[in-house]
Amino acid sequence: MTINYLIDETLPPMYKEQLLRYQSDLTVLMVGEPATPLKGTLDPEILTWCELNNFILVTNNRTSMPVHLAEHLAQNHHIPGIFVFRRKATIGQIIDDLIFIAQVNESKEFQDRITHIPL
Repeated sequence: MTINYLIDETLPPMYKEQLLRYQSDLTVLMVGEPATPLKGTLDPEILTWCELNNFILVTNNRTSMPVHLAEHLAQNHHIPGIFVFRRKATIGQIIDDLIFIAQVNESKEFQDRITHIPL
């Protein structure tokens, strides 16, 4: 199964631009674009959208996302995964990891958990 990324609205569009620059066949959307959650959508609703549309959420939200994920799972829901940036990660490291993950991993590997990147 293909890995699809939804980039959180708190991140600059540069992440999407760089991912597609280096791997144009990736599916990368940003919150606020057509067919995605609107900007300002609450995190629990974004997790539901990711579940229904099979997207891994890419975010720098280290604080509340673990709580939202726990609540999502407690309601017997699932999510393809959440990638959270490590504090001192560079943009280049993050882009490299996201491309690497999309090329070599099965999407089920990250299901229902938070993975910190770079790996």
